Amino acid sequence: MTTNNLQVATLGGGCFWCTEAVFQEVKGVEKVVSGYAGGNVPGHPTYREICSGLTGHAEVIQITFDAEIISFEDILVIFMTTHDPTTLNQQGADRGTQYRSVIFYQNEVQQKIAQEVLKQIQPYYNDTIVTELSPLLIFYAATKEHQNYYRENTQQGYCSFVIEPKLAKLRKLHADKLK
Repeated sequence: MTTNNLQVATLGGGCFWCTEAVFQEVKGVEKVVSGYAGGNVPGHPTYREICSGLTGHAEVIQITFDAEIISFEDILVIFMTTHDPTTLNQQGADRGTQYRSVIFYQNEVQQKIAQEVLKQIQPYYNDTIVTELSPLLIFYAATKEHQNYYRENTQQGYCSFVIEPKLAKLRKLHADKLK
């Protein structure tokens, strides 16, 4: 059942395949689209251009969620605890500004909630959280082969070794928020 309380969150936590797989399992999430945001090059960037690190874009997901089922704050807590927000421009072996930890807020309310969540989460980490907070100016959807990647490629090595541990962490820490 869809309500009129749909909201959008745009988050970057390294490779978008990982964050997409995490949020596809979360109760109240209606849709997850992998894409790019935060760049300084006009026009719709290609995956190859993003991978070069020269466009300034981050790999992100755009989540459409029902705020009557899950709050923006809960979305952010899940996000902050299923990737490493303390490594600058890196998640695991993925390195470069395109893999930065970033929250692209849609409005001042989201910005304030994000600031508060970052402050509340910081004591749980030994290192300083480096998650960037930026206004969302434009979101570009990635091509079809980058959408729903984990579900369509579970036998791939990347899925087994990188995505599945994140899903295990999600299931352990946030079992009450899963579909």
